[in-house]
Amino acid sequence: MRRGRPSSWQVDLRVAQRGDKAALAHTAATNAQNALMLYKTRRSSDFTTRSKALADIQEALGMPDAPLRMECYDVSHLSGTNIVASMVVFEDGLPRKDQYRRFNIADSTDDTESIHQVITRRLAYLGKEAEVPADAAPPELGEAPPVNKFSYSPNLLIVDGGQPQVAAAQRALEESGVTGIQLAGIAKRLEEIWLPDSDYPIILPRNSDALFLIQRIRDEAHRFAITHQRARRKRDITSVLNEIPGLGPSRVQRLLQQFGSVAKLKQAEVEEIAAVRTIGPTLARAVYERLRS
Repeated sequence: MRRGRPSSWQVDLRVAQRGDKAALAHTAATNAQNALMLYKTRRSSDFTTRSKALADIQEALGMPDAPLRMECYDVSHLSGTNIVASMVVFEDGLPRKDQYRRFNIADSTDDTESIHQVITRRLAYLGKEAEVPADAAPPELGEAPPVNKFSYSPNLLIVDGGQPQVAAAQRALEESGVTGIQLAGIAKRLEEIWLPDSDYPIILPRNSDALFLIQRIRDEAHRFAITHQRARRKRDITSVLNEIPGLGPSRVQRLLQQFGSVAKLKQAEVEEIAAVRTIGPTLARAVYERLRS
């Protein structure tokens, strides 16, 4: 039992770094994150909750109408390489996965330049009619013509980031001449909302449905970008492996199956690679040196 005044008490805080306790802490954190995501998903599926969230976003951002169509953009890269951007679409507070898009970004020095590039490319499609093949049959009487949903203009355009990212997106909007689109950014540190030309962020209540919805679309954009970026990186590494003489597709597949991921293969020592069936020390050395180069 501790004695003395509460202000003089000392509390030992121990955080496991390895072993069973560290694994248990990681599992608990993962379960908590999954439970929170499930809670947010269930709330977002409720029409009343979605309507309130959209109305609260409209009020907080000073929009003339509720943001019935929202687009969110995120940029992902590995040490400045394999830069990709994602665009996810929410309509009436729900994801429209058939309208998601991915962008490969080239010759970009940082996130702000990447944001400017992807927003510029996206805005170029606004108002364009759907492309119809020359040999396509004409629509039947009363049938609606094909619609290019990529040409739809969002009510709210969200970027993952703070003032610098918002400024880059605003520059793209101004250069394109597009008007009538509300722009905002959500910064991860405090989950604050940034508007163009604003010195102070908007802080939404931590338990508000509006913040939940904005976080959800931001997290979805991040997930979509990361998934594509990892797949692209894996394809690039696989192409590199295929260039090694004597290492055909079957051996490449065997290596990836053995180590589970490209990242783990890159961390493996020569002896570990050589232990894989049909690889041997000579090929193992070639793989090791190629991946470490």
